[in-house]
Amino acid sequence: MTEAVIFDLDGVLIASEEVWDEVRAAYVRERGGRYDEIVQRAMMGMSSLEWSRYLHEHAGVPDEPEAINAEVVRRMLERYREELPLIPGAVEAVRRVAKRFRIGLASSSNRELIDAVLEAAGLVGLFAATVSSEEVAHGKPAPDVYLEAARRLGAAPERCGAVEDSHGGIRSAKAAGMFVVVIPNPAYPPDEEALEAADVVLRSIEELTPDLF
Repeated sequence: MTEAVIFDLDGVLIASEEVWDEVRAAYVRERGGRYDEIVQRAMMGMSSLEWSRYLHEHAGVPDEPEAINAEVVRRMLERYREELPLIPGAVEAVRRVAKRFRIGLASSSNRELIDAVLEAAGLVGLFAATVSSEEVAHGKPAPDVYLEAARRLGAAPERCGAVEDSHGGIRSAKAAGMFVVVIPNPAYPPDEEALEAADVVLRSIEELTPDLF
């Protein structure tokens, strides 16, 4: 029996993967580093500690990871203040699910970005727990962020549903033992192996209802 539902943020509630890609690509190239499809895909799901280190060690960015992280987050917040890329139907879907279940959020985004998005979207009061992967040992596809979200919700992981969009996120939630609903990211679709691991695949978040869990 499902006790709680945990949402991903990027790609599920906001169309931010493209924004992340643009911001990091511009920054990396300004600093003389390499940014291509291999670098972009490698970072999907990584925590801020992991992707900033990756850019420094593998993409040729000379700045220290802490400085990389701080500057990218500053630019992301600036973009969100200009326009929050909410996915159509996302706010309504969260409200539908929250009427029946305790809900949480397990995101690879930084804490500052999570809080800014939920505040701007008017969703802060609905989430009983929110976790950034920078607050756990390992980012997605490791299960850490989902296990921590379940712990904060006071629910056993196997009694939680997860809503995801990416290959790393699907693997993370499944590794945590959760029932996984997937809304494939059209810009960065999950691979076939990850999709086959999903319990339910939807075309859009507008199809998400409490009955699925």
